[in-house]
Amino acid sequence: ETNEQKLFKIASELLHTEKAYVARLNLLDQVFCAKMMEEANKGTFPVDVVKNIFSNITSIHAFHSQFLLPALEKRMGEWASTQRIGDILQKLTPFLKMYAEYVKNFDKAMELLKQWTDRSPQFKAVIQEIQSQEICGSLTLQHHMLEPVQRVPRYEMLLKDYLKKLPQDDPDRTDAEKSLEIIATAATHSNSAIRKSENLKKLMEIYEMLGEEEDIVNPSNEFIKEGHILKLAARNTSAMERYLFLFNNMLLYCVPKFSLGGTKYTVRTRIGIDGMKVLETSNEDYPHTFQVSGKERTLELQASSEQDKADWIKAFRETIEIFQQKNESFKNALKDVEEVSKAELGKRAPRWIRDNEVTMCMKCKEPFNAITRRRHHCRACGFVVCWKCSDNKVQLEYDNNKVNKVCRDCFCILTGEGVTEGKKKGILEIEAAQITDSSIMCGFLQHSEKGKLWQKVWCVIPEKECLVLYLYGAPQDVKALCTIPLLGYVVEDSPRHTDAPASFRLSQSKSVHNFAAETEELKQRWLKVIRVAVMGEMPARPETNGSGALESSNTQEVNPDDT
Repeated sequence: ETNEQKLFKIASELLHTEKAYVARLNLLDQVFCAKMMEEANKGTFPVDVVKNIFSNITSIHAFHSQFLLPALEKRMGEWASTQRIGDILQKLTPFLKMYAEYVKNFDKAMELLKQWTDRSPQFKAVIQEIQSQEICGSLTLQHHMLEPVQRVPRYEMLLKDYLKKLPQDDPDRTDAEKSLEIIATAATHSNSAIRKSENLKKLMEIYEMLGEEEDIVNPSNEFIKEGHILKLAARNTSAMERYLFLFNNMLLYCVPKFSLGGTKYTVRTRIGIDGMKVLETSNEDYPHTFQVSGKERTLELQASSEQDKADWIKAFRETIEIFQQKNESFKNALKDVEEVSKAELGKRAPRWIRDNEVTMCMKCKEPFNAITRRRHHCRACGFVVCWKCSDNKVQLEYDNNKVNKVCRDCFCILTGEGVTEGKKKGILEIEAAQITDSSIMCGFLQHSEKGKLWQKVWCVIPEKECLVLYLYGAPQDVKALCTIPLLGYVVEDSPRHTDAPASFRLSQSKSVHNFAAETEELKQRWLKVIRVAVMGEMPARPETNGSGALESSNTQEVNPDDT
């Protein structure tokens, strides 16, 4: 090939890959995003969830489809007279800075996508329906969303190759070099995300190899090593074929299983890296053995060779060491905060624990998520806690005695009081009258669970726990019959298998609750509140009728003017 032919080949590859990329952007923007927004606008799931997943994909799609691709197509059509691409890129590449927003949002998008796929059957169904279409090429939405993250570095590689073939005195060199400088800057935003995306892609592959049964697709999980291994039986001299997946925080010990759809594995044991030890062992009958000992299980394993054994032991020991270092840093951070809290709690601003240093509430140990259990900081000790554990307020001296939210422990220390008695009680031990006075909606409904007889119950959705439905035998009962955490429930209006008029159903997995209201209008008001709550959002109080009076003695809707 001549140099001119090589340059033409690179320019052609740029155009060819750009066409394919624009098609992928169209799939993300005009198919996935558009269809999911259409469903969200029906109230099936929150609109903000879809917006946060797809970020600024519409702007990226518009730039490439309306500007960059047409310019490249035009240039390749007149290549015989204008053999250059640097001028086009130099003019348009500044727009690539818009990728910073998409890349920065990528981890959050993956987390939201997984959460709502698990939480909402309708959300999952929309995605699966699109993924089953031929246009998706048997790839998941996550795979397609990786494409924009990987695209900018692809431009950088092609342009570097172009400059290598371009003569020093070529008129296009100055523009091409300026373009490379801009693209390289934009690529820095993507490089760390690419490493994360490649790891996420690998996690998706492993997830599919495990039959989509293991919850491993999480940005905090980092893939380290995988491979075949033999497991020595404890009771006899046999060695059984096994497969290991090593991550930064756990080891999956798997058994191969036959599958027509490719290699599949079943997880036999999940062993945490915390507390894990690895020892070299000697066995006269079985060479290349070593032992992995964890809190959950101890395994005696045989590698295929001495080198394979050395590689595994090195991988294990490096992973354990890194895990211990991070764990020690975290403990030191807690120690520092604790020392400050004992001496000057409330008198001095604390050092806040960073959000990314914890995955669960530092008080109740419940895991955080982006929707229902978000991170909050105690303004007294700096701990990261959930909203329930930060639902106390006290004046802090360092903040000019302004009232601040603090965790329950700091509240007790600073006020000398215990947490209010109601918070010590079990969830069912909250008096009906206590929450009725400040409820979003309350009233009598008929209730039947899993085909049992209908029972008249007093139902309350409290203002402070707006995602929970309390069921009482009567309005003055001191303990609830049961509670229904509404988040994630499927709401069905007028279910077919129920004969009761004005009925509706709440179902989640094996939990099924049937309800019947006194009138169709009353039922619709309950449904309006519940449909918002099951999406994880705070419902508003339903409006009363034109007279402003309560409709009947069987239902109450608390009006702010009445309390």
